[in-house]
Amino acid sequence: MLETQDLTIRFGGHVAVNRVTCTFQPGTLTAIVGPNGAGKTTYFNLISGQLRASEGRVSLNGRDLSGLSVSARTRAGLGRAFQLTNLFPNLSVLENVRLAVQATREGPHRRGLNLWSIWSDHTALTRRAQELLESVSMADRQTMPVASLPHGDQRKLEVALLMALEPQVYMFDEPTAGMSHDEAPVILNLIRRLKQDKTKTILLVEHKMDVVRELADRIIVLTNGTLVADGEPAAVIASPVVQEAYLGVSKEAA
Repeated sequence: MLETQDLTIRFGGHVAVNRVTCTFQPGTLTAIVGPNGAGKTTYFNLISGQLRASEGRVSLNGRDLSGLSVSARTRAGLGRAFQLTNLFPNLSVLENVRLAVQATREGPHRRGLNLWSIWSDHTALTRRAQELLESVSMADRQTMPVASLPHGDQRKLEVALLMALEPQVYMFDEPTAGMSHDEAPVILNLIRRLKQDKTKTILLVEHKMDVVRELADRIIVLTNGTLVADGEPAAVIASPVVQEAYLGVSKEAA
């Protein structure tokens, strides 16, 4: 179980996330929605550790993660995919995934040089990396340098890296951003498959309401950094506060 308690961050006099308390259970996909500037990505950054909270805490299975670094939170079970890809551009597709697989298998006390060791003897790691590339329909691109990939393929590769880390919590920040109409279904199908594992918790920031309606078990809505709605998708989408704040429909028209 992932939980945020009174999570808050201030930038000068501006409160970007304001005392957000929320619990996310295994076996559920929660979509986090809201207008531009609502604090969705900032909230994600507070959970994953890219930003340190001014107040409040983040916990996973009862363990307080608030003082931990990004890498320590990853080892604790938080897996984060970004709006912009976060890859090793000069390495091959396969090498990127193999590094993630090896990092997971060697654990938090690995020696740094092991991460860059010769791969020829690591047949099990290579096999697992190839399986992950198959799952994201990229096995035929495994020898290509990442820098040469189109944006859509880089997004798919980042999901493969996230899966390689085997997190308890998957965090997707607009996973189809910048992808073509033909590319986006691959990522959405991967998320559907991840949903089938009821031991995992999935958080999704997404602007496309058709995607939210299809995938989400629950929606929370942020406006000006404040949690203003939380519940089942149909009820939340139909609520006046969401119609006004997110969809631009006035209360009178709703």
